[in-house]
Amino acid sequence: MVMVVQALAIQFVRLDLSERSQVLACVVSQSSLFDRIRERQFDDPHLLVLKDKVLHVDARDVTISDDEVLRMQVLVCVPNIDGLRELILEETHSSLYSIHLATVKMYQDLRQHDWWRRMKKDIVGFVTRCLNF
Repeated sequence: MVMVVQALAIQFVRLDLSERSQVLACVVSQSSLFDRIRERQFDDPHLLVLKDKVLHVDARDVTISDDEVLRMQVLVCVPNIDGLRELILEETHSSLYSIHLATVKMYQDLRQHDWWRRMKKDIVGFVTRCLNF
């Protein structure tokens, strides 16, 4: 039995169980964190301004994708609501797969999928406050 796991950031997980080139089961799951980000994006005043630019002006870097997510180029715009940014920072910094990241590596990892204003500053502040570093 072969098990293949693919993960893209913290947003999507796909699990295929196969035997002799036949798929026995396939489970596709979307993180509830991604859903929370999508649902709360337009509660953030700054992201609301970006949304208005997309709808009323020719915004080059900002789009609303087919899944109704505000994106800066391809990056998900994370609202500053309900501690979502702090949650992402905690998950990224403390993940078993990241081995307690320092500032530069954490920024490089996060900027592959997420975007918010002053992201680098938030990461520096978060890592500085970490007691395990």
